Amino acid sequence: MLIQVVKSKIHRVKVTGADLNYIGSITIDEDLMDAANIIEGEKIQIVNNNNGERLETYVIPGSRGTGEITLNGAAARRVAVGDVLILITYAFMDIEKAKTFKPALVFPNEETNRLS
Repeated sequence: MLIQVVKSKIHRVKVTGADLNYIGSITIDEDLMDAANIIEGEKIQIVNNNNGERLETYVIPGSRGTGEITLNGAAARRVAVGDVLILITYAFMDIEKAKTFKPALVFPNEETNRLS
């Protein structure tokens, strides 16, 4: 049996941009992506702590060391610059492997979105 479990989590980052005219996705500083073991194109759940919105999209890498968190396309309507987000990816795995699997949990500086 396969179950879905948390694979990666970037906890409490601030939205730095919202670009309604972009094709879609979320742009994430590539340093944060690496720390959380998230890859380009991966499906991601976005939880907005400010308004309770939850949405899914895919990831594109942003410039390293910038702290960029930009929602693109229609998702830009669901956030405001400065909103605090939790970003979560999931993986399917065998239930026995899931019992010992440890997700990548990242807690960046909340003001800069950068790793301490």
